[in-house]
Amino acid sequence: MTPPVVLPWEPQEGEDEEGRIYRAVFESVMNQRLQPGTKLPEHQLCELFGVNRSVVRKVLQRLAHDHIVQLRPNRGAIVAMPSIEETRQIFEARRGLEAVIVRLAATRVTKADVADLRRRLQAEHEAMHRADQPAWARLASSFHLKLGELSGNPILLRYLAEMISRCSLIVALYQPPGNASCEHDEHERIVDAIERGDGDTAVALMDQHLGELERHVAVRPEAPEPSLAALLGLG
Repeated sequence: MTPPVVLPWEPQEGEDEEGRIYRAVFESVMNQRLQPGTKLPEHQLCELFGVNRSVVRKVLQRLAHDHIVQLRPNRGAIVAMPSIEETRQIFEARRGLEAVIVRLAATRVTKADVADLRRRLQAEHEAMHRADQPAWARLASSFHLKLGELSGNPILLRYLAEMISRCSLIVALYQPPGNASCEHDEHERIVDAIERGDGDTAVALMDQHLGELERHVAVRPEAPEPSLAALLGLG
């Protein structure tokens, strides 16, 4: 049996204060309340959450490990600012992973698996019509993760979970308002191909699907920090 993979935004049973703070920061980034480059001073986080600095530092280390924040020596933590090149590389890696995954899923899928995928698609459809973007985004990510499980390869699944998390961050930070992170109809066509056992079509559809997702992302080049002279109107 493939071990379950938990994505960072999913609440975990028995969550401690570190987990609570982690998810608060993560969800604020995903909901675009915290913008790229926003400073996250340790002392303010301590005051807001009523914890000591050792707890906050552990949380920031976890967030940095998951590429949600960047830790700058002697300058503190900021919300991550993925570059254009990093974004390209992440989507390139994800397309390669999911091509292998859907091809494997097409050879292993059962009627019960297809029924489960169809239920997930229905939940996506309902969230879309409720205009519930956060729920829609979670369901879309869950759909891709389910395909990873159906590949039967836990190593691919773990890598996919990381790619989904990093892509979700990029989409949350840079996708213009009004764009869906994953189109419901595209998911439906991928399931149709997998159900037929048509791996080639499933791979082509997934590549097109992720390509569209990447094209909707508008990464803004990182702006240089203004100099003191510029701030004083002297440069």
